[in-house]
Amino acid sequence: MLGSTVSETELPVLSTDELRVSLGGVEILRGVSLSVARGEIVGVLGPSGAGKSTLFKTLCGELAPASGSVQLAGRELGRLPLWKRARLGLGYVPQTASVLFELSVRDNLRSFERAARVPARPPEERAAEVDLAERIDVAAGKLSGGERRRLELARALVAEPQVLLSDEPLTGVDPSGAQRIGRILRARAAEGMAVLVADHRVSEALRFCDRVLLLLDGRIEADTTPSAFLEHPAVRRRYLG
Repeated sequence: MLGSTVSETELPVLSTDELRVSLGGVEILRGVSLSVARGEIVGVLGPSGAGKSTLFKTLCGELAPASGSVQLAGRELGRLPLWKRARLGLGYVPQTASVLFELSVRDNLRSFERAARVPARPPEERAAEVDLAERIDVAAGKLSGGERRRLELARALVAEPQVLLSDEPLTGVDPSGAQRIGRILRARAAEGMAVLVADHRVSEALRFCDRVLLLLDGRIEADTTPSAFLEHPAVRRRYLG
């Protein structure tokens, strides 16, 4: 409507249009279109093999799509590599462990600051933001699974990304640790960061997401609220029974 306005928080900061990805001659993503707005946490849920990790690797630049587009804050990313996307404000926490096990929490954070070329901040502050202040001089290899995931989040947040992609953040995390991670993500979303999360821990993920996408066979089959997700026909028929 003429004269209408849309607030900045309602505009997608990350979006895809008909994203298609093939690996080894097999089409994994089959026309995925999605969007995430500033201050929003969107969950991507679905069974193993649905294409969740392929989607995240394509968004961050590890994989190139056969067709379709990825836009960050209105800019088409094309075939930009991971490091250039990071400089533009796209943070990524991969599914596999990415901490430097032999280094302390403090040195992990310092090394990532140098790699990201961002102004130094006291590592104690960064550690406190993810509830690791008391573990700051402990080697990453001696942390629990939940502590390592929080350290990986802290490293990704060093660059203050516009968008955070977090693939399986609850892997190896106990229920109380999952709640901690949810609180950390919610706090960052409240500051305006957009978050896209994929996870197999459905009940825990639903607690901190604003919106949930069901990915099945490389396609988005549902886009719904957490409260409606479990009752969605496609979820009941094809995913959780």
